[in-house]
Amino acid sequence: MSSDISGLNGGPNGKAPATRALVITPVLTGRRAPELARSPAARLDEAVGLALAIDLEVVASKLVTLSEIRPATFLGKGKVEELAELAKAEHVELVVVDTALTPVQQRNLEKALGAKIIDRTGLILEIFGQRARTKEGVLQVEHAHLTWQKSRLVRSWTHLERQRGGFGFLGGPGETQIEADRRMITDRILKIERELEQVKRTRGLHRAGRKRVPYPIVALVGYTNAGKSTLFNRLTKAEVTAADMLFATLDPTLRQIRLPHGAHAILSDTVGFISELPTQLVAAFRATLEEVIEADIILHVRDIAHEDSDAQGQDVASVLRDLGIDPETDDRVIEVWNKVDRLDEDARATLAATVARRDADGRPALVSALTGEGTDALLGSVEDRLSARRETLVVTIEPDDGAGENWLHRHGDVMRREIADDGAVRVVVRVESERVDGLRRRFPSVSAV
Repeated sequence: MSSDISGLNGGPNGKAPATRALVITPVLTGRRAPELARSPAARLDEAVGLALAIDLEVVASKLVTLSEIRPATFLGKGKVEELAELAKAEHVELVVVDTALTPVQQRNLEKALGAKIIDRTGLILEIFGQRARTKEGVLQVEHAHLTWQKSRLVRSWTHLERQRGGFGFLGGPGETQIEADRRMITDRILKIERELEQVKRTRGLHRAGRKRVPYPIVALVGYTNAGKSTLFNRLTKAEVTAADMLFATLDPTLRQIRLPHGAHAILSDTVGFISELPTQLVAAFRATLEEVIEADIILHVRDIAHEDSDAQGQDVASVLRDLGIDPETDDRVIEVWNKVDRLDEDARATLAATVARRDADGRPALVSALTGEGTDALLGSVEDRLSARRETLVVTIEPDDGAGENWLHRHGDVMRREIADDGAVRVVVRVESERVDGLRRRFPSVSAV
């Protein structure tokens, strides 16, 4: 897959020399300024974090204020000249502009600054391209990148302005290069979509298989770098990549976990969300996010120590609503306030008081995925929430009914097995409400706990 900055990150011996980058966050002021949930400084910090996530050497970063957006360059003439001097002085090879630029604005800025320009959408696509590992992830990223690239096919380069004659199979008579490029991209997008449909069907079969097991699914969601993968590792004792970096992991990972009273569940770690996520990626990753849509419990992990924790929570809630899940009304959602180990005593006391004032059903779980603090209570909350959706029954079977006991393991969650004085086997099993009728038909002796 081609990349906006691939030409800047090549080097001998398999090691890419660090690309010197300037990161700028435009801030619109005046009457036209939009109301933003996060501060300009926090937005700039996040943009720098995104740049560092692909190993750029950020030599300078700054906020750039503007009273209006210029159609040609987005920024005003004076700001462009100022940035050009800075880029020259710092030997900048790449300028990251933390907003969406039109192809014309990008081209004009490149000419004015004498450096490659990449906007927020292109930067996030680049990160996803580097992080994706599974076939599905690679296909989804390529689909998103090509969709974005297709929308930017304007006469930005001289070779796109040439017309070429030729035979039909080479592109019709007089077809311009831009039309041929667009057609090739469209053909590739269609091929990827067919492959993704196959992947989607395969994932559907896997989900159907898990429903037959039938372990409930617990999905982790949250803003990027909220600590989801660290929490995943803590709860599953796995070794999924976890780093203090934006988008450290992209591909979904599933592992089995054991709940406090012996029940089992499948924990799913998903891609982190981010504000102003490119629309192409929201659509492309819908198949991955179906793990969230189908989940029995959704753990919304928040970095409660971050200054923009509330704004980040709103961004995640917005994406969940796009998926048809309303965090305020859906009883599957449990908020997990992570990284409490980073708070001082006063902040922790204030936070505990805030949690105590919440209704018991909507009370967040305070945890530290790093130290393990609060994770046992979190698993208890997950088990309680799952129990409310399932029924616990006692099934009495004959000692030699191995097939019946195997049926219980396949269709329910066996909590306990006891042998009575008369030799009969009593199995305490938890099943989904819709499976109770089938259980009673299969076994004549079923009673409440």
